[in-house]
Amino acid sequence: MVNGRSIGDFERIGTHSHIKGLGIKDGVPQYVGDGLVGQVEARKAAWIIVNIIKSGKMAGKAILLAGPPGTGKTAIAVAIAKELGGDTPFMALSGSEVYSTEMKKTEVLMQAMRKTIGVRIREFRRVYEGMVAKMEIKFDKHPYNPWQQIPVGGKITLKTKSEEKTFSIDSSLVQELLSKGVSEGDVVWIDEESGRVHKVGRAKSSEVQYDISSERVVDIPSGTILKEKEFIHTVTLHDLDVMQSQSRGLFSLLFGGLSEREISPEVRQRVDEIVKQWVDEGKAELLPGVLFIDDVHMLDIECFSFLSRAIESELSPILILATNRGITRIKGTDIVAPHGIPYDLLDRLLIIRTKPYSREEILEILKIRAKEEKVKLSDDALQKLADIGHTHSLRYAVQLLTPSSLIAREKGKEEVGAAEVEEAAKYFISIKESSQYLKSLEEQFLK
Repeated sequence: MVNGRSIGDFERIGTHSHIKGLGIKDGVPQYVGDGLVGQVEARKAAWIIVNIIKSGKMAGKAILLAGPPGTGKTAIAVAIAKELGGDTPFMALSGSEVYSTEMKKTEVLMQAMRKTIGVRIREFRRVYEGMVAKMEIKFDKHPYNPWQQIPVGGKITLKTKSEEKTFSIDSSLVQELLSKGVSEGDVVWIDEESGRVHKVGRAKSSEVQYDISSERVVDIPSGTILKEKEFIHTVTLHDLDVMQSQSRGLFSLLFGGLSEREISPEVRQRVDEIVKQWVDEGKAELLPGVLFIDDVHMLDIECFSFLSRAIESELSPILILATNRGITRIKGTDIVAPHGIPYDLLDRLLIIRTKPYSREEILEILKIRAKEEKVKLSDDALQKLADIGHTHSLRYAVQLLTPSSLIAREKGKEEVGAAEVEEAAKYFISIKESSQYLKSLEEQFLK
């Protein structure tokens, strides 16, 4: 028998979806605030950095979050982005992701940096806007297949609250309307210059209405059919790079995707010049975002050299690096350095340390994660998970939440008890237990 479950039961929960900010009140980090727990010194340092960024004095600098695994480095990076505002572009990248067979390492890093620099552009376009009151499509025989008919033109009647007009349209516009699934009763925009069609939604007063529909219901537009509208696009420098390399118009952002490929420095230079001109003319504003590179010790000397140069660029995002390595070798060299990062780059970094969580902090984090994942825990289960997190690792304890919940559900329980946590821990072992298991059977494993 299948139990009925709500759609909410299948909601995807992100690892850091509960984080709303740094949890600072009147300049003082709260022990528990905005989804963060503990790490008071690190959060205070991050708060200072946020203020440095807002005051425009972060040029030529970057941030390094250094600490053992599972000490909230990624959480603090996400919180910094949240504090900078909802429109702040944020991108997380692992150091190992730069090694691609399709792109150079420096190109991957450059694209990542430009994906985290937003450009809010204001553009005025002349468009035909209205509800499709009537649409007639004329078909004719295909020139190469007499058994097939193709659209060769037609007429469309657009209607607003104060005007109604009929227009003759060519085959390309008919194809555009058909490809967008436009039918009578839909509200559309048709760009006067390009002929691009944007389907806004279904008109409230249209004759055909549905009780359940995926389409947005909108009012019939007012005013004249042909009008000038202001469009505000928030794009990234990388989006503009791709459009420039493909000679595509800005308005095409509403209607088409962007492909991934290497972009020449000349194209980027042209884009930078255009963006600077737009900013000077008041047509656009820049939104510097946050590029978070985790496991930065995975980068090699070439990548580090690129980052050292990139952070001094005029158009550079806020660069946050993170590592859980101590004194180690720089990848691809025999040079040993702190965190596996060259000294010349380390000298440009504001380094924030994160410390292992105490048992009390682990308990508070588990409360937050359980609430986020909609897992009901008994006091005994919470204490058991806190013990596991303190003995093994916080990540391991968090990972046991969902298995424990499923085990409890199978037993007909709404609340997870200590017994379910212990059962889940029996099925899914920690890194420490896995290492001990490997050592005990070392001779039986293949080498």
